[in-house]
Amino acid sequence: MGSDGVAVVVTGVLFAAVKTTETGAEAASHAWTFLAGPSRVLADPTDLLALPAIALAWWVRAHSLRRPPAARWRFAVTMPLAVLAVTATSAAPPTPYVGSVTVDDQDRIAVHTWPHTVWTSEDGGRTWSESTADKERKGQTAQCVPKQATRCYRVTEDRKGVEQSDDGGSTWRPSWRLSSDDIERLSRRYDDPSGFPTTLAVQARPGGHIVVVAGGPDSVVIRDVSGTWRRVSLPEEAPEVPLRGELVWAWALAACALFGFMGAGLRRYGRTYLGIAAVTCAGFAAALTPWFDYASMPANQEVSMLMGTGGLLAAVLGAPVCLGLAVAGRPRKVPVLTGVLGAPLVYAAVSLPFRAWADGSLASYQIAVALAVLLTAAVLVAGALLVRRDARAEEQRSSAGL
Repeated sequence: MGSDGVAVVVTGVLFAAVKTTETGAEAASHAWTFLAGPSRVLADPTDLLALPAIALAWWVRAHSLRRPPAARWRFAVTMPLAVLAVTATSAAPPTPYVGSVTVDDQDRIAVHTWPHTVWTSEDGGRTWSESTADKERKGQTAQCVPKQATRCYRVTEDRKGVEQSDDGGSTWRPSWRLSSDDIERLSRRYDDPSGFPTTLAVQARPGGHIVVVAGGPDSVVIRDVSGTWRRVSLPEEAPEVPLRGELVWAWALAACALFGFMGAGLRRYGRTYLGIAAVTCAGFAAALTPWFDYASMPANQEVSMLMGTGGLLAAVLGAPVCLGLAVAGRPRKVPVLTGVLGAPLVYAAVSLPFRAWADGSLASYQIAVALAVLLTAAVLVAGALLVRRDARAEEQRSSAGL
């Protein structure tokens, strides 16, 4: 079996693993998320009906090798169909949405989520059980502690926090509030971030009382008897925070690192190469921006389409020219290897801090920016030192007549 056959078999096996096992689907989801932002691949055995498309691609490839001139049209037509077939998709299940929080007839905390799911807790929000309900119960925006009318809580007017009163509602002071980073995550995660705190419920517990607030579309915020607030996701797997603009920078800087390090090692055509490479990288960023970050698109859709099309054209035309100049320019090995290895490191240096911020590991977006800048600078400086060292070694060899 030749390399074509091996590629077909490996593709078929991996596709089958992704579509028939949860482990395979989860691995594919992480891979696509790393490359292009939050993605979800679903295990769906019915998608195996697309497997014959791989065999079709193999057949077209074999015939194109035997009769290249006459078979090119078959390759051009069937290859896109095969690609579309093996990337078959299914509609994702609806995302649960926290609607209201109440105390039910059995004195349990009940969180009503869409569509018609109720999460109940009998131990003050430490554990939850899932059930179904015919309709959602309407919650309250303010409530006092049972048998303690002087302590009350209410959702703030801007629906971004909770206030408490110790004198029966005469005066109020802040008790909990969404941070600016929490608001940013919610705004990115949902097209309509109207699920900021809406309703709350207060329940008396041994040693004090608890407050449960509908703290966002996918979570509740709980104040325990000690007065500490914590966030709980319902369900446990909330949608990931999209990082569209950040990934644009990651891809663009990775491309610049690749082209820049390779260009620094050219023995000929260096200036011409670097000029075309700069245009290619700028075009690459312009092409990605409308795709990844819709918020950054100009109000005039025609302008945004022109920007994306022009950038894509510059990238598509510039990349092969850069490759040709790189080959013709007799590049040194070390700069080429530095570019090939440095590009994915730059992508990781830019994207990983923002992914940590998106999942809550980093509380501040500013910290993520600082880490991304420092890590990217470290990769670029290390690469520049390697290229400079190689250039000096080249000069010494030339001076010595080697």
